[in-house]
Amino acid sequence: MVLVAFSSSRAPLHTGSLSERLVSRTSELLDPGRTFEGVQAALLTLPIEGDWPADRPRCEDRQLNPSRFAGPGISIRCVLLRLVCLCDAGDRLMRGELAPTSETRIIPLSPIPVTWASLRKTAILLCLLSSTSLSPTRGQVRIPVETVKLWADTFGRDLYDTVTKYSGSLLLQKKYKDVESSLKIKEVDGLELVRKFSEDMETMLRRKVEAVQNLVEAAEEADLNHEFNESLVFDYYNSVLLNEKDSSGAYVELGAEFLLEANAHFSDLLVNTTLSSVQLPTNVYNKDPDILNGIYMSEALNAVFVENFQRDPTLTWQYFGSSTGFFRIYPGIKWTPDENGVITFDCRNRGWYIQAATSPKDIVIVVDTSGSMKGLRMTIAKHTVSTILDTLGENDFVNIIAYNDYIHYIEPCFKGILVQADRDNREHFKQLVDELMVKGVGVVDRALREAFQILQQFQEAGQGSLCNQAIMLITDGAVEDYEPVLEKYNWPDRKVRVFTYLIGREVSFADRLKWIACNNKGYYTQISTLADAQENVMEYLHVLSRPMVINHDHDITWTEAYIDSKVGPQGAQSLALLTTVAMPVFSKKNETRSHGILLGVVGSDVALRELMKLAPRYKLGVHGYAFLNTNNGYILSHPDLRPLYREGKKLKPKPNYNSVDLSEVEWEDQAGMLRTAMINGETGSLSMDVKVPLDRGKRVLFLTNDYFFTDISDTPFSLGVVLSRGHGEYILLGNTSVEEGLHDLLHPDLSLAGDWIYCITDIDPEHRKLSQLEAVVRFLTQEDPALECDEELLQEALFDAVVTAPMEAYWTALALNSSDESEQVVDMAFLGTRAGLLRSSLFVGSEKVSDKRFLTPADEDSMFTLDHFPLWYRQAAEHPPGSMVFNLRSAEGPESPSKPAVVTVSTAVAVSVDNRTAIAAAVGVQMRMEFLQRSFWAATRQCGAAEGPCPESCQDSDLDCFVVDNNGFILISERPQEVGRFLGEVDGALVTQLLSMGVFSQVTMYDYQAMCRPPTHHHSASQPLVSPISAILSATRWLMNELLLLLLEWRAWGSWRGDHRAEAKTVFHHSHKHKKQDLLQPCDTAYPVFVHQTAVREANGTVECRACQKAFVMQQVPSSNLLLLVTDRTCDCSIFPPVLREAEEVKYNASVKCDRMRSQRLRRRPDACHAFHPEENAQDCGGASDTSASLALLLLPLWAWVLPPQLLR
Repeated sequence: MVLVAFSSSRAPLHTGSLSERLVSRTSELLDPGRTFEGVQAALLTLPIEGDWPADRPRCEDRQLNPSRFAGPGISIRCVLLRLVCLCDAGDRLMRGELAPTSETRIIPLSPIPVTWASLRKTAILLCLLSSTSLSPTRGQVRIPVETVKLWADTFGRDLYDTVTKYSGSLLLQKKYKDVESSLKIKEVDGLELVRKFSEDMETMLRRKVEAVQNLVEAAEEADLNHEFNESLVFDYYNSVLLNEKDSSGAYVELGAEFLLEANAHFSDLLVNTTLSSVQLPTNVYNKDPDILNGIYMSEALNAVFVENFQRDPTLTWQYFGSSTGFFRIYPGIKWTPDENGVITFDCRNRGWYIQAATSPKDIVIVVDTSGSMKGLRMTIAKHTVSTILDTLGENDFVNIIAYNDYIHYIEPCFKGILVQADRDNREHFKQLVDELMVKGVGVVDRALREAFQILQQFQEAGQGSLCNQAIMLITDGAVEDYEPVLEKYNWPDRKVRVFTYLIGREVSFADRLKWIACNNKGYYTQISTLADAQENVMEYLHVLSRPMVINHDHDITWTEAYIDSKVGPQGAQSLALLTTVAMPVFSKKNETRSHGILLGVVGSDVALRELMKLAPRYKLGVHGYAFLNTNNGYILSHPDLRPLYREGKKLKPKPNYNSVDLSEVEWEDQAGMLRTAMINGETGSLSMDVKVPLDRGKRVLFLTNDYFFTDISDTPFSLGVVLSRGHGEYILLGNTSVEEGLHDLLHPDLSLAGDWIYCITDIDPEHRKLSQLEAVVRFLTQEDPALECDEELLQEALFDAVVTAPMEAYWTALALNSSDESEQVVDMAFLGTRAGLLRSSLFVGSEKVSDKRFLTPADEDSMFTLDHFPLWYRQAAEHPPGSMVFNLRSAEGPESPSKPAVVTVSTAVAVSVDNRTAIAAAVGVQMRMEFLQRSFWAATRQCGAAEGPCPESCQDSDLDCFVVDNNGFILISERPQEVGRFLGEVDGALVTQLLSMGVFSQVTMYDYQAMCRPPTHHHSASQPLVSPISAILSATRWLMNELLLLLLEWRAWGSWRGDHRAEAKTVFHHSHKHKKQDLLQPCDTAYPVFVHQTAVREANGTVECRACQKAFVMQQVPSSNLLLLVTDRTCDCSIFPPVLREAEEVKYNASVKCDRMRSQRLRRRPDACHAFHPEENAQDCGGASDTSASLALLLLPLWAWVLPPQLLR
């Protein structure tokens, strides 16, 4: 806008705040000590005509843009020039030479005629006043579009020349072009591929099943031939005591010498592959007659363990878990206590044991919360409920009802239904159980009626497990009016078993509870202490297993995925994702047939990583992958499954890591078609447009994926294979001689993907020491004919070795001929091929490499792994061949652990045969940040044909220049602290405008495996200010807790006939462990990813801010994924908030959250069900336990005082 003001006199102007702004805007240009009147006087005496240099630019040569000559640091000459231009416009208006427009306002201040010279001088001041006041309101810095384009082109050309020179990408492209005539590009048949993978996996898993069957037969035969000996004395290898010596140097009892050696097949743990060892939980007496007889009988398994391993060297751990509690494991290993020095592992509480020992079940837990349950009884009851929950798995369904004067579901959302007993729901129930409080009078009949009705409704609706049904009644015994309920809902068929748990040492109501259990095919136990819960709860599993045992049905059970944590010889912890195949072991003795005695469960682990190696990466293309899910829809293996999270420096399993649903990973499957088909075990295919996160969610790929799926016979698993459309559908086949390929394979700069299976090296112990490259060489030279290798993959690797061999010579010559300046350009060049072949060459000494983790196993994202191609390869594959993809990396080092230090640049090499295009390789360099910045600042000093200094430069104080990648991350900025950050964090106004113009688009991504910090709840803000007496009482209460804990330990010591005091502490802590909430909890999050729209190569405009217009120009840097952005720094756009990339938790309102929790997802039930058997001995239904008094019982009143107050309400 041009604002022209006229005045009739030189009287002072009443400008108000305008005057103040004039002083502030001119304080840098004139003497800061002058008053406004002084400034006014100085301006009125300025020469208007005749004093300007002859070369003064004409006004029409300049835009009448107020901000062009305003702002901090502008010279007085520029301000005066601006004034003259503006006032010249006023002159022309008065003379009629310039017609007013919508951008011109005339403000007549007075009609009194005055001399023109006087008017001119007053107009100068008003021009200054108006333009100075309006310059921050309507002004903008002019940014020449052509100049910015010149900068981008120059920068792009310099980068392209540098990258092609040091990477040798043009040479590699030529080498593949030269052999195009001998290449074949074959289209991949996805259905054929998934069937082949499935058959291979089925074969592998069948071998594991055969090994387990061998163990079952041996164990049952050994039991049949064993006569129980009450006075048996027998020494065995106790895993905890192995190689332990007493103070005299002699081996302790049950701790004889046991040879242990590190074994690569068993994660380098110290093991004995000739013998097994025996572990017992702390609460099991290691010389109990039942234990000794079971261990003696199971010695027969040692020979079978060894034979199985010799027959199938891919076997890992084999074991037998006894119903009495001992655990025999092969190979033998020394068991390591946890951080508290306690052995808490009990095989009977593991998923593989529980699922193999029983059929699926529907359970309703009914817990008494009446006033009589207060204190220690309620604590024991809560621990009992938690222990029952721990015995449930994903094929089971559960709900919990609490009762006193009335009944209530502890989770109101679950009212009237059963929910799947997956890890999420079990942990949720445990937290709610911990919050139960006691009050009122217990009325059990309504609670039982509600429980029977739920089970009946679910059975009739065909929901739940459709197998076993049971009610767990937990009470201190004050029950009545239960018989009519049982008669109405459960008699005479007794299809629902009722298990009763009497809490406390009171035995007055024991007969009633035992009667309920015995007349409903259940079992009665009394739980007097926390330590009793584990053993007594396990009794119900033996009852449920009776029908299966009597029938001698050896059902094969496969578990969901779970993490097995083992500690290596150097203390390093290895976390492996496993599934277990397990089978029950029965007593075949005729005299105990009706009792259905379960001896235990045998099992063997299968590392899912080994299973997925049967779906080779090279057959799936750059973005393809394979995955497995269970009959319940839960992920068994998937590249996007993230089972661990970081807490401090430790990696810990997420609470719900093994109940991640397929729909939460493949979340684009909104209609659930893929999930439904796979759960139903169908064979078929479908296509989906998907958004694939990359680089830890910073980037996203838009792909069209073809999904192929089938089931794996005789397992509850389904296999899926994903191929991306385009180059992902094709596989490149080359041909070369072994001699030529072997020669080039031996170059020192070459390596092969360590996780890929070129040759099988994990069977023969001699081969386990070989790297894949060493194994390949031994196979090709026929040095070791016994090696089994993938000949198709070897042929591809040999061909790639030959084609890429000239790169080594090229890089070597370049390094020799380059000056020392090359050290400031790139650190290394590298390439990778679709056969997993890697070449790299250093241009600097290894000690000078900026990012030493790159292309090492410490940086999985840069390597070929079992799950994915390298990040630089995947990014390059989705850009046009020849286009350079830049990615900023942080150097991990002690000096600057997260400072951006290096840039990787990669480009894809494609080949085309018969109108089919496949990605053959990707090549790139690791470029130094210093060089990138030097090249950019040099490019921005270009100004085309103009002579002399450039009028505009990125070094100007009124311009901001950024180089960002296609996802908005800053690679170059004048302010080093901004490098590596997202542009929206630095300039929210600019990114907001780019989004509105369509230069960038915002894509919302979802993470259903996230961990969030829960909201904190403060019950009372005044609590910290309570009197010191409260603190004293709290301390006293803590001391009494410790004292009573010691008493419980002492009581436990007397009962177990052994020094196992730690167990009481363990059980106590276990019962309260859910009180200590983790800092992070599972949640769903949504997060934005910003993507440049490649069709928009250049853009410019302004951002309307409150007080100014912010000009900007965007130009794509040619042949790259980079953008150059130049903006007006003088315009303050802080009214725009920053645009952040932070993930936000998806908050569900109460109704939606409840609906999600109640939803019953499609699942496929296990084929086998054993609910009842007519020969079952239902009168074997439990009895009263030891009721002797104890010191802990005598101190119950004191215990009640020590317990948390909420338990006493």
